[in-house]
Amino acid sequence: MNNLFKSLFSGPKSAPSAASSLDDADFADFAGAPDPSPASILPVTASPASAQPAVPTLGYRGTAPYTKWYRVWERVTYKDFWQEAIILPFVIAIFFLHLWGRGKNRRKARSWITAHTPVLEEEFAVVGFGGRKAPSVEDVQSSGLARASVSSELVIPSELLKEKTAQEYVTYATGRQNVACLDVKINLFKRYNPGYLMAETVMSFFMDSIKAPVERMEATAYAFDGKEKDLVPVPSQKEQDALEARLKSIQSSYDGFVWAVVNKDGMRQLRDDRYDISLTSTKDHPRLPTWATVMSESAEVTETLLTPELIKVIEQAGPAFEYLIVTDQPVDKPLKLNETIPRKRLTLSLRLPRSTSATAYAPTLPLFTYFLRLPDVLVSSARFRPEVMRKVRATRETEIAKLRRLDEEEKAEERKLEGDKRKRELRDGRLKGMSAEEQRKYLEKEREKENRKQGKKMTRKG
Repeated sequence: MNNLFKSLFSGPKSAPSAASSLDDADFADFAGAPDPSPASILPVTASPASAQPAVPTLGYRGTAPYTKWYRVWERVTYKDFWQEAIILPFVIAIFFLHLWGRGKNRRKARSWITAHTPVLEEEFAVVGFGGRKAPSVEDVQSSGLARASVSSELVIPSELLKEKTAQEYVTYATGRQNVACLDVKINLFKRYNPGYLMAETVMSFFMDSIKAPVERMEATAYAFDGKEKDLVPVPSQKEQDALEARLKSIQSSYDGFVWAVVNKDGMRQLRDDRYDISLTSTKDHPRLPTWATVMSESAEVTETLLTPELIKVIEQAGPAFEYLIVTDQPVDKPLKLNETIPRKRLTLSLRLPRSTSATAYAPTLPLFTYFLRLPDVLVSSARFRPEVMRKVRATRETEIAKLRRLDEEEKAEERKLEGDKRKRELRDGRLKGMSAEEQRKYLEKEREKENRKQGKKMTRKG
């Protein structure tokens, strides 16, 4: 076919000229190379009848062959996805475990707030983060403005509890005599991450620094301690005067001390973790269960606070009870003098039951109620003899004296560094105003003076 086209269109052959022969001599090295021919993309078949007709691509009007590349079902099989087939079930399982874990924690937190909301609403004016609902016209007309304003109905139940993280929920309450506010924190298992939960559980058996995961509720009540004027916001001067007049007839302060009833299982860990508990001494009490003990700074404090009602609710709570602490000292060891300022508060820690039913909290609900009313007991009876408080203050003053001594040493070191800095600046200023010869003499005198000091030190040591 190639020869045919050449014979039709190339015309008569002419003798090669001398110039072309000279040019061909330059390419003599390539004369033996074969002519390149395009490679065919069509498969070589034994017979034309066995070849399948190619289907053109949509929109393409040329004669390009339709190869196997366009037929995905012919070049891809299920064997090409075996890795994805192994990984995908694990991804789906992790996804559903995460959803189940978070849902389980939400149900458990909701059951706790459902069981404890009636008690909180009875003791506090505001529970949760939504505040109170403004009384409607119908409520005012039916029950009057005063009664409608003190209704215990909240905005929405979901605002009673806030999800801080997937395993931590918090709530808040305020508006009660002798208590500035109440913070409640609920810590749950990391059910949404089973691998981490299992690893943490296993490692807690071998390492003391890793604590075993526990589901607990920790409530902290902050006492007014006679500071209502500084803590209660008042919108007008008239209400400020009314508050001051009321405070003259109300005494919300009590003596500062550290006292606790703890479960013996966590007694050692509690003493290691909390600075305020380290100030106390441990002593078993005959009226308490064998698994509980008292940690107090004074026996007289124990006799005053360990009432029969408290012993009864602790026995009723059983193993769910972890500790009840009345303290005015910081949890962490103070490093500065301003950290030793007493801040009176009460803390209750309870383990949560496995069930998500609100009725599962019946054994611990009386203890939680007693905890909310304990500030009233402290205000009415926690005033002790001067001899008792003198002993309590002696321990605090010893710690404060240590901090004061450390603070004075730090200030002396700072003054020394500041004096050295000023001397260095004064010396550099003198050297800048001297000539080279004067600087050399000045530095020699300094060196001789330093050598004399070193010699005197060596003489004293000898």
